[in-house]
Amino acid sequence: MISRRLLRIKALLALYAFNRREDDNLSLAEKELMLSIEKTYELYHYILLLILEIAEVAAEKIDLALQKRMPTPEDLNPKRRFVDNMVIDQIRKNEAFNKYLNSKKLSWVNYSHVPRILYNQMLSWDKYNDYMSSPEHSYAADRKFVLALVNEFFPASEDLGNNLEEQSIYWNDDYEYVIPMIEKTLKKFKPESGEKVPMMPLFKNDEDRDFVKTLFRKAVVNSKMYSDLIDRNTTNWEVERIALMDILVMQLAITEVIEFPEIPVKVTLNEYIEIAKNYCTPKSSTFVNGILDNIIKELRRDGKFVKRGRGLVGEPTGTPE
Repeated sequence: MISRRLLRIKALLALYAFNRREDDNLSLAEKELMLSIEKTYELYHYILLLILEIAEVAAEKIDLALQKRMPTPEDLNPKRRFVDNMVIDQIRKNEAFNKYLNSKKLSWVNYSHVPRILYNQMLSWDKYNDYMSSPEHSYAADRKFVLALVNEFFPASEDLGNNLEEQSIYWNDDYEYVIPMIEKTLKKFKPESGEKVPMMPLFKNDEDRDFVKTLFRKAVVNSKMYSDLIDRNTTNWEVERIALMDILVMQLAITEVIEFPEIPVKVTLNEYIEIAKNYCTPKSSTFVNGILDNIIKELRRDGKFVKRGRGLVGEPTGTPE
């Protein structure tokens, strides 16, 4: 499922795109937001499919070697450990995985050179050679190697990174968030698992789906009010002089504090300060942190938000309920 951190980032990027639009078509902007989230889910399946495609390249190489007129002893006795990887075979047969692939017509057929490039690069990868030569042949070792592909080998490949950027603008920052989804999926696989092991859902629950929709819409609808709030709490700066992305990060943080009573203020602030480190200027996180701290004090003083349940964690004693 898509993490809350990534949902916040998707809302931020959608809010930035909305502010750059020449029209105020909120409905279309919301559709684009949901599309960007669905594309992350597509990437999750696409990377799993890439593993299968590389295994197919390896199997093809073995078959071609066996068809030589004068095969070598190595050709006649190939190392099939990667081709016969038990976890890869389970992914290949998984019903939910194949159902999604078919519904989205997801395939590497138009980029078939990528699995071949990665296969050739993998041949010189130390972990691949250790895996292929290890005396241990177990399900755990097979899964460990597949996870190493996802966690280490794929992220290090410039060819893969460039190709994913070429295929979709939505995938520029998504890979690191897809890795935990794949890890959680593969950890549910067991040696005795059949074909019905579920894939990760798009959203953890309906609450997460509503969270990102409400976060984005409320930030747009209340943009003027929140800009004024930022302006009042910015010393020696007019809001027009603040970088747009800084403003949008703060608008989303304010929206979350006000609109989601179950989320602690500290959680919200930590999330957006971290996002500012990656999506704003080098000094933005400190700047955003200071302004938001002043804004939260004002909102709390004026009783502009109410926290309940787990949202009360960290709230000062005596906060209005």
